[in-house]
Amino acid sequence: MPTFNLTVNGARKTVNVAADTPLLYVLRNNLELSGVRLGCGASQCGACSVLADGKEIRSCVTPVSRVGDKKIHTLEGLPGLWAAKKGLTGEKAASTLHPVQQAWIETQVPQCGYCQSGMMITAVDLLSRVPDPTVAQITDAYTGGPSPHLCRCGTYTAIIDAVQVAAKAMKA
Repeated sequence: MPTFNLTVNGARKTVNVAADTPLLYVLRNNLELSGVRLGCGASQCGACSVLADGKEIRSCVTPVSRVGDKKIHTLEGLPGLWAAKKGLTGEKAASTLHPVQQAWIETQVPQCGYCQSGMMITAVDLLSRVPDPTVAQITDAYTGGPSPHLCRCGTYTAIIDAVQVAAKAMKA
């Protein structure tokens, strides 16, 4: 098996897997990160979304061999990403959530929660590019791209609210 050196959530990881192994399986099975989810397995729902160098990708269809030197962040890595951006260290960094995660809690977005890690990843990507998005821009972030993000519980309105709350918090 080939060896791949990955940077996941700020830490260097080495895995021995076939080059065509989907990144999703490496993250879940080899690195035991449960935030990234298998939804459809065909890049059609967004439950598997992760950040690669700050941009959303669908990990279910991305072979591990294609991520190369990219910095991968999953739901578990969002607090560290925010702490690094704000220059937080030590105990403060360890007890900080990313504003998107905090907004999801405050607005009580999830019902079943299965798709929500992908939804939060998309919000982080959007807010990195558009710090004060309109409702139309938020909607487009979830309906454009490779395919729409799907939530069987229908929490779309709460997601829009949470993205707006996160945007305000990130300016503070």
